[in-house]
Amino acid sequence: VQLQAYGGGLVQAGDSLRLSCVGSGFTFSTYAMTSWFRQAPGKEREFVAGISWSTSSRYYANSVKDRATISRDNAKNTVYLQMNSLEPEDTAVYYCAVRRYGYINYDAASRYGYWGQGTQVTVSS
Repeated sequence: VQLQAYGGGLVQAGDSLRLSCVGSGFTFSTYAMTSWFRQAPGKEREFVAGISWSTSSRYYANSVKDRATISRDNAKNTVYLQMNSLEPEDTAVYYCAVRRYGYINYDAASRYGYWGQGTQVTVSS
């Protein structure tokens, strides 16, 4: 199982970015949830958004729910995170992760078994 996250970069406040998480060696449909987390310097890793593969339910952190959209492309085995109206507080390394079973505590990083390497998002004011 490998996850490759990319699409980060240096942007200005108010800009948009689309992050991609490409899966290889498995298909996302065999895992209950795929989520994005982020970690800023000196802070704990925090949940950003998640999608249930079987129900297509989407979950968002309060801090991004009006600015983020998580989506998937089954044919490309890819999950996306569209972030709009970026703020300096969004600066972090963004990780995608998959969870094999269940949806309880979907925002808990400890519930996810596989992680991508992360992509840096830096938002300047």
